[in-house]
Parts: sequence; structure tokens; C-alpha cells
Amino acid sequence: MRRTALATLTLAALLGTQPATAATTATGGGWEPAPSTPWEVAAGVRCDFPVHGEPVVDEVVRRVLSTHPDGSERRVAYKGDLVIRVTNTATGAAYDADASGSAVVEYRPDGSQLWAVHGPVLVGTGEDQGTLPRGLYIVDGVYTMDISATGYKAFHLVRGTTDDLCARID
Repeated sequence: MRRTALATLTLAALLGTQPATAATTATGGGWEPAPSTPWEVAAGVRCDFPVHGEPVVDEVVRRVLSTHPDGSERRVAYKGDLVIRVTNTATGAAYDADASGSAVVEYRPDGSQLWAVHGPVLVGTGEDQGTLPRGLYIVDGVYTMDISATGYKAFHLVRGTTDDLCARID
């Protein structure tokens, strides 16, 4: 079954990491590749131990739906298969997390974002930085995520589940 997923820029925003390429050219018309990059998170930031994430399946594409008057992206749709191998680098324990959800992301001028999501997405939250406790999660279902300009992530699940990846690889 083909599922849809999020891309490097949005995955990086959720995890609080920086993508290898922050600038993406908007074609405005069709879908374009939006590959994810490997990432590292230090112990205590998301899990009690250091974590490495790396895509093992990545067929993510994106499409710019609208832009702000200055030409910057306003609404972007993401889809495509995405499986991230999440590894506890202290022990080597790993889990392949299916993050093949689809989303439309609204990028606001103040740096905040509003996500409308269907399906599983990999989400990282820091201490007191969201309605989920500090950790790494697969959030699956139908939901919105409002990310403030300061990075606080408020989840509004219409229907869904959360899977604690830190617990899976502890």
C-alpha cells in the first residue's frame, strides 16, 4: 500500500534539526523531490540517550500550492513513502519508523506553521515545547499541529495515536 510522507524541511522543523539544504526552489506547477537527510539529536534533547535518524525509504515529493506576496512559500503539500531508521547510538538499538503521512503545511510570515496531517509523521518535541512530552513519536491519524514561532508544538488529534519511539529503542 502506498502512503504519503513529509519532506526534509518539515521533518527538520519537527525534529528541531537543520536540513542540509534549507532553500528549495518552488516550481509552482508539479511535484518535485523533497528528500530527507540524516539527523542527530543529543542525549536529553528528545530521548534520554543520543539518537540518529536516517531515511531507508524516501520517495517524498512536495508541491507548492500558494506563495506569499514576497514570493516565499505559503502552503506546501507533501506526500510519498518515508521510513526513517531511528537508532539509539549508545546501544545500537534501532527501529524503522513509517512516517508515510501526507500534509499540507502553511508557512506563516512570523515563522510559525500550521500542519494539516493525515497518516503517520515522525515528530520530536523538547522539554515543555509541546502538548506531547519530550520525546520522538510517530503521530498517526487525522490531526493538526500548530507550531509557534518559538517552536512550541500543539497537537489537535481528530482521531489518532502516538507511538513513543524513545521507548522502542531504549
